Amino acid sequence: MELATDGGVRVVSRRMVLPLTPPPTVTRNGCHPAKEEVEVIHLTPWDLRLITIDYIQKGILLPNPPVSGDDLVNALQASFSRALAQFYPFAGRLASEEHGDGTVSVFLRCTGEGAEFVHAVAPEVTVADIVSKLYTPPVVWKFYSLNEVLGADAAIDQLPVMAVQVTELADGVFVGITLNHSVGDGTAFWHFFNTWSEIHRRAFGGSTAGIIVAGDDLRDIADLSTPPPSLGRWFVETCPVPIPMPFSNLEQIVKPFERTTVQECFFTFSAASVKNLKSQANAEIAGTSAAAGATTISSLQAVLAHLWRAVCRARRLPQDQATFYSVVVGCRGRVSGIPPGYVGNAMVFGRAEATAGEVEEKGLGWTAALLNRAVASFDEATMRESLERWVREPDFTYMGNLSSAGTALVTGSSPRFDVFGNDFGWGKPVAVRSGAGNKADGKATVFEGPEKGGSVSLEVCIAPDALERLVADQEFMDAVSLPAAGVKAVW
Repeated sequence: MELATDGGVRVVSRRMVLPLTPPPTVTRNGCHPAKEEVEVIHLTPWDLRLITIDYIQKGILLPNPPVSGDDLVNALQASFSRALAQFYPFAGRLASEEHGDGTVSVFLRCTGEGAEFVHAVAPEVTVADIVSKLYTPPVVWKFYSLNEVLGADAAIDQLPVMAVQVTELADGVFVGITLNHSVGDGTAFWHFFNTWSEIHRRAFGGSTAGIIVAGDDLRDIADLSTPPPSLGRWFVETCPVPIPMPFSNLEQIVKPFERTTVQECFFTFSAASVKNLKSQANAEIAGTSAAAGATTISSLQAVLAHLWRAVCRARRLPQDQATFYSVVVGCRGRVSGIPPGYVGNAMVFGRAEATAGEVEEKGLGWTAALLNRAVASFDEATMRESLERWVREPDFTYMGNLSSAGTALVTGSSPRFDVFGNDFGWGKPVAVRSGAGNKADGKATVFEGPEKGGSVSLEVCIAPDALERLVADQEFMDAVSLPAAGVKAVW
């Protein structure tokens, strides 16, 4: 039965999907008879500092599946349940405990209560409406559940930490996942997505009839190429567990940011274009003082520097205006002890600062070197010290601070995440798009490009007038591969 309509997207059903197998319980022994309790996962400083921002919202646009309606949704729900069995904390609930001494702690209870699964339809929306334009149509933000929900809201209001929305379009289907950022980062997010798509592909393939959705028929799927998750949390040795935060309650931490009017475009840089930008950046700083403290400029640093310079021009910032770029720095591989498949957060923000005049005038190489040094400044000792300091002086991430009133940029995600490998059995993704979560003026999300061999895509969200000027900036657009329909926004 149809439940609601939102901007041309009609919600058909909404249900809670449980893991195929119940989460394990913990047996407590003491003076009383043994009692089974739900497993509790305590959150690390990396997790807790992200409890004040929106959920992660990323999704893929798939070609038309061989089945539709209930057949499609029931099959996806069955494989989703199987994936949840491997990632059972995502079916749990966040909770907080006030200790009565002015401190509060937050943890994830692996209750197995389930993740939300939404079936929606948007029969007037086509694949071309999404992929043939630079501008992202607003309807894409309706392809997600739990919009504009902060991580802490899940503990306060007992909300699911994960939700999936399957939206059937006129000639395709969009699968959008929403995940509480305090529960997992982008690496964990795409690990789950990769696992789910592989389970579904192996179980159902491209079959058009006779789809079996009973849970038992999915139990024997083994030997997935996607590695299993590591669900425990990693703490530095000196960290108390759980962490007592110096607040009377969780509400004192929450600070919703003002959601200003923004628009977004999806820019793709071909492998050749990325290579050219990288070569230009490294050539510009070779033998100059800008190279001091910087290693070889990476492909991503060159692309982000190209964007930073263009956005400064598009915003028409005064030459002496301070501007900064915050980029996510992954801690896996930089900090020893984090196991393969780690599902918690393992990331920090590196920050490069300069005036708008410096960014615009000193060139691509100089700007890329700033980003390079910001990333290189994080070594294992620095990261461990920051984790220890966080326990004494907790600080939280607020999108309002990161976007800084239209003078900054912030980039999350990674081009290394396997987006286009998420084939559910009827074809690889046509495109990737994100939802409304954390969309502030200056948010630039990076994805792997559709072209193998090094292409990169940037989903850039800024004020409408600045975005219009960015699209008209010839220097910037010369590096961008235009969609077939050109640059006009037609909803």
